[in-house]
Amino acid sequence: MRIPEIELPERVDRSAKNVLGGPLELCSYDPMTGFYRTGCCETGPEDLGAHTVCIIVDEPFLAASKAAGNDLSTPTPSFSGLQPGDRWCLCAGRWHEAHEQGFAPRVVLAATHEATLQIVPLRLLLAYAVTTERPN
Repeated sequence: MRIPEIELPERVDRSAKNVLGGPLELCSYDPMTGFYRTGCCETGPEDLGAHTVCIIVDEPFLAASKAAGNDLSTPTPSFSGLQPGDRWCLCAGRWHEAHEQGFAPRVVLAATHEATLQIVPLRLLLAYAVTTERPN
């Protein structure tokens, strides 16, 4: 699945790289995601959770997150809630934990920030990739 070319907001760091070494691609505008709410899984000093993994949300992940106290599916006044199929920038540590517990969602490698590799090995991300993208 590829998101069509869209002009990125001013705030986006155009020098950011993905886990494959290419330019960091958009994760999602709908719902708007990213620590900085730019649609990209960028990170910086303020992002203590490293919201760098672009995932495709699925029901097992939503259910497990809710059971763990992080309800991402229920709408609130400031958040529309996530549905299966949505793309979302997830914390790298949380994704790795979900993997270890058996409910890690699929990953969009081109939209996953290279900082993720400090927490999750590339071989593991490749096993969950939604496309056939491979490192150069």
